[in-house]
Amino acid sequence: MTDKTFLNQVYDLATPEATRALYDDWSASYDAEIAENGYATPARIAEALARHAADKAAPMLDFGCGTGLSGVALRLAGFAVIDGADLSADMLKGAAQKAVYRRLWQVAPGADIPRGYCAITATGVIGIGAAPPEVFDTIMAALAPGGLFAFSFNDHALAAPEFEGKLRSYTEPGGARLLFQEYGTHLPGIDLKSNVYVLEKT
Repeated sequence: MTDKTFLNQVYDLATPEATRALYDDWSASYDAEIAENGYATPARIAEALARHAADKAAPMLDFGCGTGLSGVALRLAGFAVIDGADLSADMLKGAAQKAVYRRLWQVAPGADIPRGYCAITATGVIGIGAAPPEVFDTIMAALAPGGLFAFSFNDHALAAPEFEGKLRSYTEPGGARLLFQEYGTHLPGIDLKSNVYVLEKT
């Protein structure tokens, strides 16, 4: 069995600096530990996005791509041109080895991201111990009108009202339309589930 020290710590992180340091340290064993715990959300997000995407050949962004497990799932779902960005330089090394990304870059906390993408994913990225709700605004600003944002909130995020509150701050005034929402498996090895969403920017 893989040591679960990193997975046990990740939901207690309080700052971007602590998050980046932990993921840098975790990068060498991340894929093995996550696989051991049955990480299901990358495939769930990729499949949900594929059902709603009009053009799988259009460039898309995998935000918070980590070691590239989400990029692999997107490629398997038929997406052809995938860019990736992450806070951790060491995680990005793992993503580069997957050979599914057109380009990869390290993103700084609070920084804007390139605009005009037709689709952006954030797989297990926004939540307790990870990116704050404000990252939702950064992603929506980068999305082209009519573009799709596919993301997840795990049980920890769902228990904190500010995360789904941020989603409603777009859907309720009409800034976005919720196309898909499904609660299901996230990390069964630690009995954690997640909602997967697909949002269309209006």
